Amino acid sequence: MSEQVRDSQLHGRQVNEMFASIAPRYDLTNSVLSLGIHHWWRRRLIRLAGIAPGQHVLDCATGTGDVAIALKKRVGDSGEVLATDFCAQMLEHAPAKARAKGLDINFAQADAMDLPYESDRFDCATISFGIRNVSDPQKCLQEMARVVRPGGKVAVLEFGQPGGILFGPLYRFYSERVLPRIGGIITGNHAAYSYLNRTSANFPCSDAFLNLMDESDSFGERTATPLSFGIAWAYVGSVK
Repeated sequence: MSEQVRDSQLHGRQVNEMFASIAPRYDLTNSVLSLGIHHWWRRRLIRLAGIAPGQHVLDCATGTGDVAIALKKRVGDSGEVLATDFCAQMLEHAPAKARAKGLDINFAQADAMDLPYESDRFDCATISFGIRNVSDPQKCLQEMARVVRPGGKVAVLEFGQPGGILFGPLYRFYSERVLPRIGGIITGNHAAYSYLNRTSANFPCSDAFLNLMDESDSFGERTATPLSFGIAWAYVGSVK
């Protein structure tokens, strides 16, 4: 086994354990830390991706299923949503949420870098706040593009690094000092939210993420849309 493979497996286990530990209070923590605006970000991603009734959509790193639920409402009864996550404890909460809303969504445990689905199966694949947690984001993009038909879309929602003389420093103070403390109080895992802040601050955003999409050699046209002054970004690529 190569050192690269061992490092990837170790990273995967560590991230899995972290998300498993915060899963029971993940939804509450997200709503508190974002003041509920994360729901709007997800709906905005779906609109930018052009999801339509009757389409077949894959949601990777679905967590507790919020994006999958929004997707199913969009594609309707004639469409299909298959939602996956590599952390079983996160997925445990998703089916009940979907059933409570009367929605038929299929949930499965799967690695976004090694999807167990045939090529060209879906009209769109999405991932929200998950791609920065994989060991190889480019491989993740390639794998998501593989399972989407040519001309279909891959849509990514991820945190950015807001700028500006006033807003940039204010946001960094909140992310570095306030967010880990509140996340730690709610979930009991301060280290998890310190990790999430570090990965958000260091992950490529804006043009840098578009370059990553280009390097994957999987997309033709691609767009980057800042949300809430660049706190989050929505990226959409058309599969070659």
